[in-house]
Amino acid sequence: MQNHFHFALALPEILLLVLTAAILLIDAFSKTAQRHLTFVLSLGALLAVTVVSALQWSNGVAGSTFHGLYVVDPLSHLLKIASYIAVAVTLIYGRSYAEERDMLGNGGELYTLTLFALLGQMVMISAGSMLTVYLGVELMSFALYALIALRRDHMPAVESAMKYFVLGSLASGVLLYGLSMIYGATGHLDLALIAQTIAAGEASRLALVFGVVFVVAGLAFKLGAVPFHMWVPDVYHGAPTSVTLILGAAPKLASFAIVLRLLTEALHGVALDWQPMLLIMAVLSLAIGNLTAIVQTNFKRMLAYSTISHMGFVLLGLLSGVVQDQAAATGQAYGAALFYMLTYVLTTLSTFGLILLLSRKGFDCERISDLKGLNQRSPVLAGVLLVSMFSLTGIPPMVGFYAKLAVLQALVGAGYVSIAVVAVLFSLVGAFYYLRIVKMAYFDEPEGETLSTPNGVLPGGLMSLNGLALLVLGILPGGLMALCVRVIESSLSF
Repeated sequence: MQNHFHFALALPEILLLVLTAAILLIDAFSKTAQRHLTFVLSLGALLAVTVVSALQWSNGVAGSTFHGLYVVDPLSHLLKIASYIAVAVTLIYGRSYAEERDMLGNGGELYTLTLFALLGQMVMISAGSMLTVYLGVELMSFALYALIALRRDHMPAVESAMKYFVLGSLASGVLLYGLSMIYGATGHLDLALIAQTIAAGEASRLALVFGVVFVVAGLAFKLGAVPFHMWVPDVYHGAPTSVTLILGAAPKLASFAIVLRLLTEALHGVALDWQPMLLIMAVLSLAIGNLTAIVQTNFKRMLAYSTISHMGFVLLGLLSGVVQDQAAATGQAYGAALFYMLTYVLTTLSTFGLILLLSRKGFDCERISDLKGLNQRSPVLAGVLLVSMFSLTGIPPMVGFYAKLAVLQALVGAGYVSIAVVAVLFSLVGAFYYLRIVKMAYFDEPEGETLSTPNGVLPGGLMSLNGLALLVLGILPGGLMALCVRVIESSLSF
C-alpha cells in the first residue's frame, strides 16, 4: 500500500508545534514579569523553522502528503520563510511596548499565541484541500482574537476583539458555505481534483458559481478589501500596536496564499466569473481606502485605510493573471501580485514598527501630529519614515514604485488600460496623505509630548535595516521579482 503520510514534508509545522508547546510549558513555570526566556525561546523557535524550511527549499523538497491535504512547493517555502521573518521582526519591535503596558505580567501568551497564529498561517500556505484551508484559517483567527484582547483592562482592545470576533466568525461562515457549495458542485475537496473536474466540464455550473461568490467574499474579508473592510480601521486602531503589527504583517501573506490556491489553482477554470468580482473590489478598495485615509488624524487608522487601498493593487495583479491562457503572462501577473504583497508586508513592518519604537509608557505615538519634528529628535527614524512613506506612495527609487509598476504592466498587458489609469489616479490621491507625514516629520515643530528614541540597540538597528531593505530592493528589484515569477510558475498549474 502506498504511504500517504510523509511527515518529513510537514517538518516545519511539526517542529513549530512541538517547540511552541514546550515554550508554553516553560513559561508556565517562569516567575519573571518580563518573560525574557519566553521571548528568546520564541525567537529560537522561529530561527529553527526558518533553517528547516530553507534547507527543504534548497534541497528541492516538494510534494503532497496526508492524502493531498498538505502541499509543499516553492511558493509555500517562500511565503513561510517570509512569514517567519515578519513574525520575528514583529516580536522584536513590540518587546518594549508589551513590557511597558504589562502585557507580559500574567504570562507569555503574547509569544505563544503569536506562534500558534503562525502555525495556522503555515497550514493555510500549504493547503492542498478546502479542509486544510478552513483549518488553517480558524487556527490563525482564534489566536488573533485572543491576542487583540490581551490587554483585558484596555477597553478599546476588548471592543476591537469583539468586533473582529463577530465579523471574523461571520466571514468564516460565509467562506465555509462557499467551500461546501464548491464541494457539492464538484464532488471533491482536493484543490487539484476540483480544477480537473471543472476543466472536464463535469461540475454543476449554478452551484459552482454561487460557491465562488461566497468564497471570494470570505477571502476578501481576510485581505481587508472593500466592501468587507469594516473591521480593518477599528481593529487596527483599538488593538495594542504590537498586536496590530502581528495582525497586519504575516497574516496577509497567508491570506494571499489561500487566494492563490483557491482562485488560481482550484477555480482557474471559472476565472471569468471571479475576475469581475475582483475588479469591482479592487477599484472600490483603491477609492475608499485612499479617500478615507485623507481625513484621518490617527496614524494607525490612516495606515489601516492605506492597507485597504494596497489590497486593491494586489487584487488588480490577481485579476490580470488570466490572459487567453497565456501561461507566461499569467506567471508575470501573479508574480507581480506576490512581489507587491511581500514588499507591502516589509513596509508594514517599518511603519507600525516606528509607532512601537516611538511609544513609551504612558504615551502611544498614534496621532499623526505626534510625528511632528521627528527629524530633530531622531534623524535615522525620520529617514526610515521617509523611505516607508515614499515606498507606499510609489516614488522611485523605493521598492513600492517597482511593485506598483509591475502590477500596472500586468494590467495593461491583460487589456485593462482604463483600470490602470484609475489605479494611477488613486495613487496620486494617496500621495497627499503620505507626503503630509513626511512634511510633518521634517518641516514642522514638535508639539505636545516629546518623542522618545527607541530602547535597545537591536530594535533600532533592525529598523535601520528594514528601511535600507526598502531602498535596496527598489534599486535592485530584479532578483526578487524573478524569484516571485519563478516560484509562481513552478508551483501553480494554469
